[in-house]
Amino acid sequence: MSTVDSRIGSAGSGVPRELRDALAAVAVTDRLLVALDFDGTLAPINDEPGKAKALPESRAAVERLASLRDTRVALVSGRSLESLEDVSEAPDDMLLVGSHGVELRLDSPDDAFTLDEEEQARLGLLGDVLDQVADNLDEVWLEKKPAGFALHTRMATDHNSRIAHLVALSEARAEVDDVTVRKGKDVLEFSVRDATKGDAVEHLRRYTSSTAVFYAGDDVTDEDAFEALGADDLGVKIGSGATAADHRVGGPADVASVLTLLADLRETHLGETPQSN
Repeated sequence: MSTVDSRIGSAGSGVPRELRDALAAVAVTDRLLVALDFDGTLAPINDEPGKAKALPESRAAVERLASLRDTRVALVSGRSLESLEDVSEAPDDMLLVGSHGVELRLDSPDDAFTLDEEEQARLGLLGDVLDQVADNLDEVWLEKKPAGFALHTRMATDHNSRIAHLVALSEARAEVDDVTVRKGKDVLEFSVRDATKGDAVEHLRRYTSSTAVFYAGDDVTDEDAFEALGADDLGVKIGSGATAADHRVGGPADVASVLTLLADLRETHLGETPQSN
């Protein structure tokens, strides 16, 4: 029996051996940052985004990790910060990143988000353009964010989804200067301020003085975060699709097993009493 095998519980037994070994390596770093996407990672994808909830097993593992010394947990989402706070029910000491890195909730309330006058003017124009697209197509809806909008097409027909994407991209780029566009799963994100999840990971790494980062995510936008990881870090992609991540698991239930094992390994390394799963 390997050293790692001797430290895993029933949840960890379902984690592939190579990933178990990688988790064991990152768990013994001096200062660990655990950064996680929310939708499709901690929580199954929900057609009603406001009803998305983290799986209980993932929530329990995240809480265990957040309670450990020299360990910080951050949620990194494309959602607005307000929406992320609502669905995640994250405690005040958990770091939060919304709008793909545009919004940050750190340890100080002084870390506030503001747009300058020029950005506010472009945001208003962008909203007018995208409202027209969403209003003209069934099951296409617009989510307002502090620095932009998300055009959702999950419930639309394939035809309406294609039309919405083509028209929105064309009109937004023609009417609004310096608009940033990101493609996600059944969503197009438009922003008047450029930031990525990779930027967020680098900012969080510096902010927490972390010596290693564990990152897990399922969306196209999470690739920026995976590409920001270094040799001592660990990335886990959820689901199918090309990825820069080191490892891959099937879905949120597998993420729960991975996080539970990481919590077990980190507790063992730090000599802290494991909590019951």
